[in-house]
Amino acid sequence: MAGFSTLSLPPAWLANLAQLEYVEMTPIQALALPPMLEGRDVLGQAATGTGKTVAFGLALLQRITPRSGRPGALVLCPTRELAAQVADELRKLARPLPHTRVVTLTGGTSIQRERASLEHGVDIVVGTPGRVEDHLRRLRLDVSGVRTIVLDEADRMLEMGFVETVGAICRAVPPDHQTLLFSATFPDAIRELGATYQRDAVHLVVRNDDVQARITQVVYATDHPIGALVRILAHHRPASAVIFCNHRETCDEVATTLGHAGYAAVALHGGMEQADRNTVLLLLANGSLRIVVATDVAARGLDIDDLGAVINYDLPRDRDVFLHRIGRTARAGRSGLAISLVRPRDDLRHTPLAEMTPIPVPELAEISPPPPAMTTIAIQGGRQDRLRPGDIVGALTTEVRIAANEIGQIKIEDRISFVAVAAGVAQRALAGLNEGRIKNRRFRAYVVRPPR
Repeated sequence: MAGFSTLSLPPAWLANLAQLEYVEMTPIQALALPPMLEGRDVLGQAATGTGKTVAFGLALLQRITPRSGRPGALVLCPTRELAAQVADELRKLARPLPHTRVVTLTGGTSIQRERASLEHGVDIVVGTPGRVEDHLRRLRLDVSGVRTIVLDEADRMLEMGFVETVGAICRAVPPDHQTLLFSATFPDAIRELGATYQRDAVHLVVRNDDVQARITQVVYATDHPIGALVRILAHHRPASAVIFCNHRETCDEVATTLGHAGYAAVALHGGMEQADRNTVLLLLANGSLRIVVATDVAARGLDIDDLGAVINYDLPRDRDVFLHRIGRTARAGRSGLAISLVRPRDDLRHTPLAEMTPIPVPELAEISPPPPAMTTIAIQGGRQDRLRPGDIVGALTTEVRIAANEIGQIKIEDRISFVAVAAGVAQRALAGLNEGRIKNRRFRAYVVRPPR
């Protein structure tokens, strides 16, 4: 696989990619980056977890002018969670461009705060179509300087009814802009969208055959799915898992039952408060939560490189959705496990499971569910307090005497920061942070609990 060094990127960009441990390009990056860096429109098909955010991120960053007072790039995402994930990745990629401001515009957040951010100047906007259009309509968002627009996971945006909204936004930006469209599936509506808003686009398809080859698939036959699920989890003991259900109500029921069985399991769906959804995503990603029971749309914001298993509690109605689900495991070259529960009423003839033989559910293992390996601590200080990950690591290792290998993921937001530490040292870390100082300042800290 080709490395990023084969691209015509400045040394500072290559050094930043190396620091982020991005050395070799994924297939979608190797195919899409050369034409995108040339300014070509790209219509790309690639599943989640294939590295497309890095691809379009590097491309759009080459075309912006930081601190110009108006955004030079606009990224549209189907969900708030995915928008937050993309914005975080763009901030990491933008380190060679000092003072680059990335702002998210999404429903469920303070529109006044977004308005203030826009008034202070922004270089890149990442948002959901409805909120972005709202700011456009109210003349709060100036897109006259946008040179690149990205439609990420466009198939989901269209499924959610955003086709007219996306069209209105595309028509509002200057006609000579670059349009990058990425989608996990390629229904006719996506092709029509590309034909309408792209010019001489390069069409790219990255097959997920390699990913599927690394996934072990197991199909269990059952007419008592919730009891079967408990036995399956006890048998396989995945370090982490996303359990997919087709309805919100089912997510809640399954999560509650697993909680009674001793599992650290939490539901994730559109009926939850946004703050609770953000907490679930954070805890699962950093190892402070083992099991999330989710709907397909809510799971769009999940970004976990090493997910232990994907479990289809309910089979999806669409083949592409099935492939998209199981592709959340076996990411970054790793192997993965996909488990599907099949009821007697399920018709497998038109699914990827048609040639597989369901097996009996294993007997219940007399083993207690393992607790999460990590605990998340929130620190009431963030980017606006000039906190950096190194400051938090320094405080924990020097002042609290926590070993570096007991510190996990660190996430810095504007006014708050999160650090995952090994569960066995969490109380000592919490006490040390509350009693000590970071950069000669005191910050209150507390343990982040999963929402009930």
